[in-house]
Amino acid sequence: MEKKTVSRDGTPIAYERSGQGPAVVLVSGAMSTGATMAPLAAELSGRFDVTVYDRRGRGESGDTAPYAVEREIDDLAALVEVVGGEASLYGMSSGGALVLRAAASGLPVRRAAVYEVPYAMDDAATRAAAEYTERLAEALGQDRRGDAVELFLRRTGLGEDMIRGARQSPMWAGMESVAPSLAYDDTVMGDGRVPTSAIASITAPLLVLAGGASDAWWHEAARAVAQAAPDGRYGTVDGQTHMVEPGVLAPVLAEFLAG
Repeated sequence: MEKKTVSRDGTPIAYERSGQGPAVVLVSGAMSTGATMAPLAAELSGRFDVTVYDRRGRGESGDTAPYAVEREIDDLAALVEVVGGEASLYGMSSGGALVLRAAASGLPVRRAAVYEVPYAMDDAATRAAAEYTERLAEALGQDRRGDAVELFLRRTGLGEDMIRGARQSPMWAGMESVAPSLAYDDTVMGDGRVPTSAIASITAPLLVLAGGASDAWWHEAARAVAQAAPDGRYGTVDGQTHMVEPGVLAPVLAEFLAG
């Protein structure tokens, strides 16, 4: 990350900016940094002024205890100020939950788009979210970062063989280094259910996307978010799953963001 801005509580936030046009800030999900969003930024930078950043507690950004979702909204506010005082936001997965919270807070958001925010759509999923929160807090409280990463990977549906393989991979150290931020994403997700009252206060146009090849509950969650917003629309990205291809997603996003 080439540049830094300072959030309201003094935390340095690292970011990179590319392209020209209307300002767009891309928000990554759990276990991700701004670099994760760089391929999508490259796809969009022909038409937009695109900013990617390291969320607090990861990459080259700083961190300040105690964590609060409001501080992450302040981080976005600082970035929006840098790019001209108004921007569109796009959030991936739990980063989408942060975008929804930021847009609901009254941040100057022109348009907002989210992809597959993992909200719980039934009682079993809500219970699983609560259990994950409890076990994650326990693992991080004892500084068992590897166990925290395993919990997260298991929650995403990764098989035990894949998790064992990941532990042996060169990437594991990097994953452990950002493990404490898993608690931040979990806090952003709240109790796991769609925060309908917050979403109802989003005045900006909102696009809620799910992958055409993703399980039905992703679409159910996306529709619920879109329906809760005053100006919400639901859409699908053909042939995609949660690991959406930037080159396939970008044209769908660009059409909406240019609106």
